[in-house]
This record gives sequence, C-alpha cells and structure tokens, in this order.
Amino acid sequence: FENSKYSKLLEYKKLEFPFGNAYITKQFIISELNEGIHVDFKMVSELIHKFSEDISNDVKIGYIANRINSYSFEPQLWLDFNNNYDFLVASAVVNYSDFGYLNSSLEKHFFKKSLKRCDSLDEAIEWMMELDELKLKTQ
Repeated sequence: FENSKYSKLLEYKKLEFPFGNAYITKQFIISELNEGIHVDFKMVSELIHKFSEDISNDVKIGYIANRINSYSFEPQLWLDFNNNYDFLVASAVVNYSDFGYLNSSLEKHFFKKSLKRCDSLDEAIEWMMELDELKLKTQ
C-alpha cells in the first residue's frame, strides 16, 4: 500500500503488528500480512481491537486483504467474524497467484457480505470507493 498511488492520495494511519501491517483510511482497512503466518481468530481479534480505537462503533467500513505474501487463512474465520462483528460493509481480497484466487473463492462462500476477488490493490481500492455504503464518507 505504501508504494501505491493511493498512499499519497488518501489519509491513513499505519498499524504495525508482529504478523504484518494494517492501514486505516476513512473508508476501509488494508492488511498486508507476513509470509508464512497462519491467521487465526486471536490474530483477527488483535487487529480489530487495535483499529477499533480509531473507528467508532456505529461506523461501517470495508476491508481489503492485500495478499502480497503467502500465508494460510481458515475460511471458518469469516463465519466467526460474521457472528462477532458487524461493522464491515464488504471485503476485497487482492491475489497475486492462481492458488490465492482459488483460496479466496472458497472464502467467498463463508463471508455473508460482498467479497470481491481482485488482481491488484488499485482495483480493490477503486471498488471500495465506489460502494454506495462508503461513498457518503468521502463527501
């Protein structure tokens, strides 16, 4: 994200974790996780706890997983997430391999809201910025 044109166009806050980085904008959160990690519910909860300090309870946002590295993710986490949190409007997963695309296709079945599979971070950000639920935040 930091090397993208959007890092210069959007105001954001960077959060650093032992397992990767997250970037919070007004409309969405972008995660870039480290190579080889296994994403579990504890890790997801830590991310949410950290960025919930910057986002009020009544705000709806989007989530972009910019999968610049290869790591494992349990699709079941989307079900747990859906049951515990309700602030996400939609999610986008940026894949850089065919295998990653197949994994996000599986995840799509577990996430109750819209999940778009993208080929680039620009595509994911542009899609997020066009969502009706998030357009109000730019005005």
